[in-house]
Amino acid sequence: MTKISNLQPEGSRLAAVDALRGWALFAIVILHCLEHYNLFCVPQGLPSWLQTIDTAIFDTTFFILGGNAYATFSLLFGFSFFIQMRNARRRGCDFRARFALRMLLLAGFALLHSLFYNGDILLLYAFCGLFLIPASSCSNRTLIIISALLMLQPVAWIKVIYSSLNPGYVDTDSLFMPFAMAADQVGRNGNIMETLWSNLHDGILYSNLWQIESGRIFLTPALFITGMLLGRKNYFAVTEESARFWKKVLTAGLIASVPLYCLKSHIPALLDNPTTTAYYNVALARMFNVATTAILVSGFMLLWIYRGSGYKLQRLLIPYGRMSLTNYITQSIIGVSVFYHCGLGLYDKTGASACIAIAIIIATIQLIWSRMWLRRHRQGPLEYIWKKLTWLGSDSNSQKIRNFVA
Repeated sequence: MTKISNLQPEGSRLAAVDALRGWALFAIVILHCLEHYNLFCVPQGLPSWLQTIDTAIFDTTFFILGGNAYATFSLLFGFSFFIQMRNARRRGCDFRARFALRMLLLAGFALLHSLFYNGDILLLYAFCGLFLIPASSCSNRTLIIISALLMLQPVAWIKVIYSSLNPGYVDTDSLFMPFAMAADQVGRNGNIMETLWSNLHDGILYSNLWQIESGRIFLTPALFITGMLLGRKNYFAVTEESARFWKKVLTAGLIASVPLYCLKSHIPALLDNPTTTAYYNVALARMFNVATTAILVSGFMLLWIYRGSGYKLQRLLIPYGRMSLTNYITQSIIGVSVFYHCGLGLYDKTGASACIAIAIIIATIQLIWSRMWLRRHRQGPLEYIWKKLTWLGSDSNSQKIRNFVA
């Protein structure tokens, strides 16, 4: 095995992060296509052999990637915050107010995204991202404790205990459902204007209420904090220390995932109270996500580190990850145009195998476009707008700081 140098250029770490972010984006478009961008449907009339293949593909893909693409994306969001704060401090700039403005702008991008797709996560990111500002002043020990507590889903466990002691208590954890059903009907039957309006009304309530009730409201800041901690410890660098750390993470993830999967799969059948069952499922699903995300991220990083600068297939994803905001929003626009009634209406005609093919086509188009765009520009179009608006109103003396932080 090739010996790892402890003196790696800064670009090596950032390239690994961009590649990992690109992988997360690729996984997100696969999962969203399998879900027909929230128009959940199993097409009828397909040959039995194809239905068997589709079922296997769907179940396997969600077992491996379900929740993990989002979690990886969230982890790297926290890491990016650390990089921006660190670089600003090195130049004598307090970035906290600018980051708050950056989150307000992200909320604006979330509204743009929500106009086209009712499964937006950017608004949640904009809200939870604000907690990174006070968190950046905390010690590593304090942040580890906070992150661990949030990952354990405290509210869900409190409701599990309370509903177990009070069988009459009813909370089905489904406030999002009426909005989901309304958005679903418009997606299946509505024209373009009806779809856009429904997404802005029902879609925003659907996606954000679901994220609150599914435990993401706690998991997201926990992952943000963890990403910031990984930045503090320099664990995305190509070093021997990083390799040792990711080996430990991989081992811990493998060990934890087995009992968590068993608890997630078998215990709910033994629970009688629907409220207890609902919140138990929330807690175990998110905890299992943490374990499996640890496996995937550590595996990716170990491959990258021991290759020195990543394998060719990993490096191929770097441009895709560098334009993450642009690609995240545009992949949703393309996906909705493919699956919704206001577009090609393929939601009830495509099984899992066809959806995987569509996802690969979307990602390939975006990857080619990203490579072409970045040959002439330093960042993607939406990333450029985000940066410019973040520093709007700053004096000319901050130009070097702006370039360095970005």
